[in-house]
Amino acid sequence: MDPRLLVLFLLGVCVQTQAQLEENECIKANAKSCGVIQVGEKCGWCTDAAFLNQGESTSARCDEVTSLLKRGCKEAKIENPRGDLRVTQNKDVTDRSKDPRKKLNPSEITQIQPQKLDLSLRSGEAQKFTLKFKRAEDYPIDLYYLMDLSWSMKDDLENVRNLGTELRRKMQSITSDFRIGFGSFVEKTVMPYISTTPAKLLNPCSTDQNCTRPFSYKNVLKLTSDGSKFNTLVSQQQISGNLDSPEGGFDAIMQVAVCGNEIGWRNVTRLLVFSTDAGFHFAGDGKRGIVLPNDGKCHMENNMYTMSHYYDYPSIAHLVQKLSENNIQTIFAVTNEFQPVYKELQNLIPKSAVGTLSSNSSNVINLIIDAYNSLSSEVVLENSKLPEGVSISYTSHCKNGVSKTGDDGRKCSNISIGDEVTFDVAITSKGCPSAKSETVKIKMQGFTEEVEVTLNFICECNCHNDGIENSPVCHYGNGTFECGACRCNEGRIGQMCECSTDEVRTEDLDANCRADNGTTDICSNNGDCVCGTCECKKRENPEERYSGKYCECDNFNCDRSNNKLCGGHGRCECRVCVCDANYTGSACDCSMDTSTCLARNKQICNGRGTCECGVCKCTDPKFQGATCEVCPTCPGVCAEHKECVQCRAFGTGDRKEFCERDCRYFHLEMVESRDDLPQPGAEPFISHCKERDANDCWFYYTYAVKNDTSKVVHVVKVTECPDGPDITPIVAGVVAGIVLIGLALLLIWKLLTIIHDRREFAKFEKEKMNAKWDTQENPIYRSPINQFQNPSYARKGAQ
Repeated sequence: MDPRLLVLFLLGVCVQTQAQLEENECIKANAKSCGVIQVGEKCGWCTDAAFLNQGESTSARCDEVTSLLKRGCKEAKIENPRGDLRVTQNKDVTDRSKDPRKKLNPSEITQIQPQKLDLSLRSGEAQKFTLKFKRAEDYPIDLYYLMDLSWSMKDDLENVRNLGTELRRKMQSITSDFRIGFGSFVEKTVMPYISTTPAKLLNPCSTDQNCTRPFSYKNVLKLTSDGSKFNTLVSQQQISGNLDSPEGGFDAIMQVAVCGNEIGWRNVTRLLVFSTDAGFHFAGDGKRGIVLPNDGKCHMENNMYTMSHYYDYPSIAHLVQKLSENNIQTIFAVTNEFQPVYKELQNLIPKSAVGTLSSNSSNVINLIIDAYNSLSSEVVLENSKLPEGVSISYTSHCKNGVSKTGDDGRKCSNISIGDEVTFDVAITSKGCPSAKSETVKIKMQGFTEEVEVTLNFICECNCHNDGIENSPVCHYGNGTFECGACRCNEGRIGQMCECSTDEVRTEDLDANCRADNGTTDICSNNGDCVCGTCECKKRENPEERYSGKYCECDNFNCDRSNNKLCGGHGRCECRVCVCDANYTGSACDCSMDTSTCLARNKQICNGRGTCECGVCKCTDPKFQGATCEVCPTCPGVCAEHKECVQCRAFGTGDRKEFCERDCRYFHLEMVESRDDLPQPGAEPFISHCKERDANDCWFYYTYAVKNDTSKVVHVVKVTECPDGPDITPIVAGVVAGIVLIGLALLLIWKLLTIIHDRREFAKFEKEKMNAKWDTQENPIYRSPINQFQNPSYARKGAQ
């Protein structure tokens, strides 16, 4: 045979064997006892004492069952315990069609089946069962009406006074067992929420209005089937008042949820109608004078909440917990102005609904009926906290043969009275929790009935109970011989417990504790080598641990996002994040959900960008915003919103007649001066605008879009208008200017004249000095001397 072909064949066998080892979680566990069954459902343990060949470690007893059989271990010698399921209570769901006239107590009505189960869980093996739910006919309803009695709800109180009998009449078509109660709230009875002056404590309203003392929460009427009593007591209620707009409704909701005896809740459908025309205070708002967090307990005395001055408002999460624990479904009946706020709150509170309350609450009965039908038409499964390592999954089988899995597997919609749906439930355990038995409760949101599931964990093999302590087989009694192998006593290690943890390490033993052919550090510097085996160090935090054959792995050195390991959306395995569904990235910080990138037009990022990790990355640099909807540099941003800003801020402009209809898409804030306007960088995307109105006056404002796509406009209260001219100074200035110009011209003319005369005079003087008169040359000069020559004298001389 060609040697090269032989080498290639051997390499192929080695690669295949190595791949099988990497995929075999049983072998990777490096188990020392039969407790390895916690690793996975496929793992078995061979108890045959003669199973191991010379040189094989104890961990070789652990392998997949099929592999153990192939290696020669008899099936009777393989420990492979399996889980099972037992139904201990299985009462049929109530079928009213058999005897519709029979009156049933709430305790006699069953809507979910079965009611109790016992599960034995083997690690990695799912136990499955089916839950049946049937919405019962004529199921009792308890409805508690919680109303805001601040001054703005005065006209609403008038319409609620006949609510008891009217609502009872309407509910007859749904149930014959209906009870109603009433409570009211205003605000914490401390500053700055109310005025604490003596006069205002007696009457918080204006002097011409008669109001009752302010209070936090009052249980006016315990749940009762007497609708006329409801009308009578509500008619006696008076409006009160407070200082700020948000109300203390969360304090009232908390007390209604936790004070079951005072309210009179039964184990039936529980509805809480919360009626208000304002926002709400929540945890942290009370810290202006109240520092203790809400304790979530009942503090009612004489039907009044007595600790509003002592405890802060509850948080939304705290309310969600208490409402869920007490199976209360909430209906928020609020005015149109606060619909967006309570819609967001609805998303946080399971089994809640929001209805639009008319300005005087005249539509409250229809609102309640519609909201109840909406809530009761959807059933959602929820479970109590699961033990560590336990997971649960649901598959729903709803009407018309529709089946869903994942998060949608918990729910079915459009369920009518008498409809029956089923849910397949699978419970799986990974590893073995510290407690041998745990109880998990499964129920429908908003319903008091629940399924009790008792979990018993299979953490050891059956042969564990037959172990021989201090067996001589285990190196002179240094361990317990069980399941064909030694489980060493404390301080002893090795296949036969032959080594002590105090023994000095040798080079041969240390070589087994080094990866990569002995060239790396012993146990990766994260453990100690004892008897040729790595024992990983323990950290101060028990949740953080090293693992691996060479202690090369840990579960705390993965990438972080928002200071959370794996971004809070995954788990750290051997320094690598294993992300939850719909998350990716080295730190699981990249959401694959594109719903946050959807614009109003249902396009991803308005078609101007891509959705990366749940955030829009705009491909066009001109556009910004959460969905690439803002273009600060584009012309027309200021002009586009000019008329709406003008009508809302000053009540003027072309849109003032339709301002309420067309211009409610932004939040308006007035500021005193231009210096008070937000500066660049104060908001993510902001535009500074200067516009002129019909009176030639300038008004200044900023238009900003926040990260949550909400719009905020800041407007300077006072416009800048040009002043009219003052005639007197202008005329005086003109006259003065003319006079001054005239004087200046005269002075200049005079100055030039003087200069010219002086130049002429100087020239005259100069010519005068330079003049030289010659008398002989003067033609008009006549000498006074006359000379005459004697003719005779002249001749005599000649001689």
